[in-house]
Amino acid sequence: LQKWMLDRLDRWGATSWMEAMQSKVQDILGEGDKERRSTLFNEACSAFAQYETMAAPSILEMALWKEKLKSGWSNNGAKRQPLDRGECRCVCGSDVVIPNVVQFS
Repeated sequence: LQKWMLDRLDRWGATSWMEAMQSKVQDILGEGDKERRSTLFNEACSAFAQYETMAAPSILEMALWKEKLKSGWSNNGAKRQPLDRGECRCVCGSDVVIPNVVQFS
């Protein structure tokens, strides 16, 4: 559970989500009753799925932005020009990609 849930939330930088999930994991690990542990696990998985759904668009935007930064060039007619970070965010295509991806989640 530590690797699967908490480490991923930590990489996202979602501190409040990580703290809430850490509490859920501790409850699961401390529970002696199998049925109650199963219920707590299902609740934790449901909360984690909700966190993923809320974080997915931001992570996708960052990935598109990063890819545009790596390419670092804009096509302006026949001329290619270097882009700065702000321009890369504006022209990375997230305004087109994200709405079309989110409708399937």
